[in-house]
Amino acid sequence: MKIKKYRSIITTLVLCLFLFGGSAQAAPVLKMATTTSTDNTGLLDYLAPILLKDTNIEIKWISVGTGKALNHGRNGDVDVVLTHDPAAEDKFMAEGAATNRRQVMYNDFVLIGPDSDPAGIKGKPVTEALKIIADKKLPLVSRADKSGTHSAELKLLDKAGIKDFDKASWYVQAGQGMLKTINIADERQGYCLTDRGTFVKYDAALKGKKGLVIVVEGDKNLLNQYSVMAVNPAKHAHVKYDLALKYIEWITSPKVQKDIAGFKLEGKQLFFPNANGK
Repeated sequence: MKIKKYRSIITTLVLCLFLFGGSAQAAPVLKMATTTSTDNTGLLDYLAPILLKDTNIEIKWISVGTGKALNHGRNGDVDVVLTHDPAAEDKFMAEGAATNRRQVMYNDFVLIGPDSDPAGIKGKPVTEALKIIADKKLPLVSRADKSGTHSAELKLLDKAGIKDFDKASWYVQAGQGMLKTINIADERQGYCLTDRGTFVKYDAALKGKKGLVIVVEGDKNLLNQYSVMAVNPAKHAHVKYDLALKYIEWITSPKVQKDIAGFKLEGKQLFFPNANGK
């Protein structure tokens, strides 16, 4: 009798789970392609649980260079993109690949190098500093991965009037993400353009050991703007456009803009919110 009673209870429990278990449905998943800087710094890990709590949306992301991130959007691999290359984003929007582009935040790029500063460029304008590095044939380590940082570097080299650098022995093409590129620059005691957030992450990991330092910062040419866009459902009908729009509304909201401002590493603010309606 007891066995039959227990079986009856178990059967009832299983039936209840089958009938009502779906009432606590898993959160819908939003797929995003974004830059290595938002991932390396820990910003995405910081924001993900806030997003889940605020909207019941779970976010999964792939962090690559901006060029690859935009291509993921073009291919319909993701629902939303968060990148930092305004010119590439202009083209992306003009193609009709995305909608609802909004500014989210900014930080800045910095030029880093050995503490000994063999080029003697500390505090100089960034284009002048790059020209000196090229003239002295000192190592300049590039991501060379079509990322937003790589794109910014190419524009700066062009502004500096440096030609055929991609064929020069002093120009080291890493083809890696930001942290790995910084580590290569460190190994070679060379210079490197990086976003400030990833540099802070790198510097914190040193735990007081000697590494590369900032030699050029604060130049108006070093602004690093991040924007978010929804992949166009007219191009890819399967994308979760409704979730993408909710995410854009969420990340540009006053509350989350404050959350972004509050994200710090080693007591330093890494990103500065500047959402607008554009």
